[in-house]
Amino acid sequence: MIQEQNGTFYLGNDHLSLLLRRTPFGKLEQVHFGGPVDIGDAPALTCRPIAGWGVELRYDPAVNWSNLDTLSLAWSEAGRGDYRESPIELFREDGPVGLDLIYLSHRIFQGRAEMTAPLPQAHGNCETLEIVLEDRTGDFTLHLFFTLYPTALVRRAALENHSAKPVQVASLMSMMMDLPGRYDMTTFNGRWSREMHPEQVRAGQAKVVNESRSGFSSHFHNPGFLLSAPGAGEDHGAVYGFNLIYSGNHYAAIQQNTLNLTRVSQGISPGHFQKRLAPSEVFETPEAVISFSGQGFNGLSRNMHRFVNENIVPERWQRRPRPVVYNSWEGCRFDFDEEKLLSLAREARGIGCELFVLDDGWFGARDHAAAGLGDYSVSPRKLPHGLGWLAEQIKMLGLDFGLWFEPESINPDSNLYRAHPEWAIHSDPLPDIYGRGQLLLDLTRRDVREYIVQNVGTVLDSADISYVKWDMNRHSVALGEKAHDYILGLYEVLDAIFTPRPHILLEGCASGGNRFDLGMLSFAPQIWASDDTDPVARLDIQRGLSYLYPQSAISAHVSAAPHHQTMRLTPLTMRGNVASFGLLGYEFDLDRLTDDERAELLEQTAFYKFHRELFQFGAFRREPAEEGAECWQVQAGDMALVGLFHRLMPVNPGYEWLRTDLGEKRASYRITSRRQLSSIATMGRPGTRIPPEHRGEHDFWADELPSMTASGAALRAGVCLPQRFAGTGFREGIRMQSDFGSNIYVITKLP
Repeated sequence: MIQEQNGTFYLGNDHLSLLLRRTPFGKLEQVHFGGPVDIGDAPALTCRPIAGWGVELRYDPAVNWSNLDTLSLAWSEAGRGDYRESPIELFREDGPVGLDLIYLSHRIFQGRAEMTAPLPQAHGNCETLEIVLEDRTGDFTLHLFFTLYPTALVRRAALENHSAKPVQVASLMSMMMDLPGRYDMTTFNGRWSREMHPEQVRAGQAKVVNESRSGFSSHFHNPGFLLSAPGAGEDHGAVYGFNLIYSGNHYAAIQQNTLNLTRVSQGISPGHFQKRLAPSEVFETPEAVISFSGQGFNGLSRNMHRFVNENIVPERWQRRPRPVVYNSWEGCRFDFDEEKLLSLAREARGIGCELFVLDDGWFGARDHAAAGLGDYSVSPRKLPHGLGWLAEQIKMLGLDFGLWFEPESINPDSNLYRAHPEWAIHSDPLPDIYGRGQLLLDLTRRDVREYIVQNVGTVLDSADISYVKWDMNRHSVALGEKAHDYILGLYEVLDAIFTPRPHILLEGCASGGNRFDLGMLSFAPQIWASDDTDPVARLDIQRGLSYLYPQSAISAHVSAAPHHQTMRLTPLTMRGNVASFGLLGYEFDLDRLTDDERAELLEQTAFYKFHRELFQFGAFRREPAEEGAECWQVQAGDMALVGLFHRLMPVNPGYEWLRTDLGEKRASYRITSRRQLSSIATMGRPGTRIPPEHRGEHDFWADELPSMTASGAALRAGVCLPQRFAGTGFREGIRMQSDFGSNIYVITKLP
């Protein structure tokens, strides 16, 4: 609900609320953002400066408390007495432009305000407050949009130039707000193959910045971040979540002043940024997403997951089950022919996969990473019968067919580059900088965008293709306005290709998580989380993603071990269990499977598909676990799946408890575990002690928890699990686990 009463604005629902107030001198004051309150609470929640302080400046000479540096504001400008971070900065040839934006008007309406810029927007049931601020000179108006969704508030800004001269926009944030109190800031950082590692710092009077300048949202610093009250935990305390519906350079700044107000701003990175705004033109920012929970990090994650699933991903794919994928890349890389692909497809169908994806190497002279990008004609040497024939053969095996593209990049060793070298982004007059032997195409050019749309579209219409993996494998060198316009061009291309083809499931990828953001999720309902498929490394990556993104968006594959990123040998069960808490897929040479591995994979996929909706769309929680372990839960109604994952196996491990906050305290629940198979040959001497009657048909050990019953209260307190292997061999009921052991427990409410 949104309402206005005597200059106070209220936006609120069962999850969060925002109170704004128009001051007597026209500035927009933020009274409250957080848990639900009422519009009548505004007087009690408003900051109450009584007198001026020392050298500080009065904005309005007639109002003693009008020093802007002491107020909690929803927007501010430099040069008027507020010396905190300003969300707007303009220049002309003769220097900075001074601004004094004051309230002009407002309107409240159902739905969202549509953008004219080709930026993705949140969608669904919502209500919007638009507040218009006007510069005292009359040269500029600023439109601030506050759109209320069930679990989040979405903000953006639009600046209009009414003057007779152009102006350079050096910075325009999507949002700014002041929050009372002091907070810990959690950002999610990393590099290629080690994305989304959380880092927490206390936000104080020294400014803390979370920023990407790589041209994209980046592996380095995800645009999403959290602010939490000191001492907040997974299930208690105040936590704020912030994100940006944008895939380019981003920026967020947090700073506390001496009056215990913490300023938060977020938007496009101002680093090297310039946007020329001609007279009568409007510049629109991406949308910023803000949410709140008083129930800790898990509560905030529930809000953000629901927002992504209901208000970000394309409507066709909302709560639509995703298929179990087999991807050809790690199974054969560039070295394949039709016979090899069909052999892999038969094996993939045999273990329960539903979609076969042909990855890199199917077009042009693409026998290695330094040639062929830009030439999307099918290789007659590798695929003499063409894509249509291959797709038909794979469909006859009972699998859908998908295809990999990297349309944003170009190799100098390509027919396209030889014909149009000017279509690449160059570093003139400096030498070009290459990544993986490639440059980026200049998506700010209309002819380049039209080429990509036409060529990719032609390929997609040439065969029965139901899935596309859209990859991008380098950072950008574009600066200023060009970096932003590149992202706008990308969004135009994605819209032009996939809006007319809504049946195609689009998966985003950029060397893994280089563009794991809400902008890409607006087109691609799932994203390849990382090129690192080692399940131990993925525990950290997927856990980091879970704070802001739902498991329905996280593409996770089982690959061969030892893993080529870490050289670590992990059990097949661990690989499958970790990947199941995302969108399960497989990516290794299936022609080399043993009988034991084939049996385990078939049970993995059968279990996953039986519980697919719960894994992909169940409410996700990070549960407490013993030191060195990780515990995740997905729940829907009276049923939950709990994954318990270990890293290194200690000698003679202690007791271990399964703790979960599930359902009713007095209700009874049955606890079982997924039957998973481990080859006795990999266990060494302990495996030889397993009696023959406990061995499976192919000489494997079936690890399965005997059925247990416990109340909801007991589950919250912690159910003691059977002991793990303790160095003395096999015992009835023991959990025979070595390094990187794991289990998935099934908890169902009894009648």
